[in-house]
Amino acid sequence: MRNLQETHLNRARASLRQALSWYGHLRKSGQLSSNPELVGLLKPELEALNSTLKKLDSNVIRIAAFGLVSRGKSAVLNALLGDKILQTGPLNGVTQWPRSVRWQPGGKILVELIDTPGLDEIEGESRADMAREVVHQADLILFVVSGDITRTEYQALLELRRSQKPLILVFNKIDLYPDTDQGAIYQNLQQLGAGHPEAKPLLPDEIVMVAAEPAPMEVRVEWPDGRVSYEWETPPPQVDELKETILNILNREGRSLLALNALIQARDAEVAIAQKTIELREKEAENIIWQFTKYKALVVMLNPIAFLDILGGTVADLALIRALARLYGLPMTSYEAGKILKTIVFSSGGLLLGELGSSFLLGLGKTTAAITSGDNPSNITAFAGSAIAQAGIAGYGAYSVGKAAQVYLEKGCTWGQLGASSVIQEILSQVDRNTILYRLRQELGIKY
Repeated sequence: MRNLQETHLNRARASLRQALSWYGHLRKSGQLSSNPELVGLLKPELEALNSTLKKLDSNVIRIAAFGLVSRGKSAVLNALLGDKILQTGPLNGVTQWPRSVRWQPGGKILVELIDTPGLDEIEGESRADMAREVVHQADLILFVVSGDITRTEYQALLELRRSQKPLILVFNKIDLYPDTDQGAIYQNLQQLGAGHPEAKPLLPDEIVMVAAEPAPMEVRVEWPDGRVSYEWETPPPQVDELKETILNILNREGRSLLALNALIQARDAEVAIAQKTIELREKEAENIIWQFTKYKALVVMLNPIAFLDILGGTVADLALIRALARLYGLPMTSYEAGKILKTIVFSSGGLLLGELGSSFLLGLGKTTAAITSGDNPSNITAFAGSAIAQAGIAGYGAYSVGKAAQVYLEKGCTWGQLGASSVIQEILSQVDRNTILYRLRQELGIKY
């Protein structure tokens, strides 16, 4: 298992280095430096790729605690640390900003615990942005509740589930509930914690009951002289099960979690780079598409041989896809361009396939007319009619391929060899059924 985790880390590093190498090559070649506006637009994403690689090399796993106010997020983290480092108190909103503390629970594992403000506090929009940023950086999420989930908590839980991060549901303050109530609430949390009424109940690793800061208890004290007094004592925190669960996850799949989160961040950064580049160069792309549309129509119209029509049109489409990729500064090989063209043709609902067939039939008619034009001059008119009709079809097909290629280049920039999305899928295909990552794979709907 450890060797597999190291493989996942190495694959993630290779993917990030490939991405940074590609964009570094564009900068050196002048494709980025010649466009200062684009360089400024892409700076945050390129910095994100660099910082993600550094985080991956540091081997620090980030665990973030989320929840509504007064659920005991800070108390849970303090109990794990074994010291009251993070401020707690009876008032709502004690934690105003995310705070992180280093934790070394055992062995060589180094963890950064992140405390966050309540998800339902004031200044909702700024807090929501803050929460999204922390979720983006986290490798594992602790969602802290203190009883049955409220509607607000359920909505927050759904949002966290959509972040594609492994999550542990922490049922805090169990000291306030009788054993029977604890069992009933636990069953409810198992169902609701799955994030969807039809989803499977949570696994044992995904829900843990704790008492991070137990309420003081009145204790009867009997003295040797026969006196009886009553004192208030605070029981020790009950977080051993949570600590053991976290350690099991980190030992079993911690490095894979780290690799997966780095790849998700890299994928998001590369998609943002593609979107910004495509938006900025939309006018140039439109000119390229029209140039290839006219070129393909002209080549097909003037060529008298049907089979060469199809071949020439295909070559023009491939050249168009690669020209758009070069314009956007996105990595693209001939093989990948061919895959995109194939996908476009077969996903067009039969439209482009039908046009290819029509073009071929018109090409045969055009070929026949060209061959017999010497015997019958009227066949020249037939040749011209077939050629013009075929040129119109070819031109429309080229324009359709160009517009579709823009979408595929934006969405598919993270696929291909060592692409972030490809390596994410590779990692999730190798996880064991008894891991928290396997649950994530099920939620993403990836099947193998």
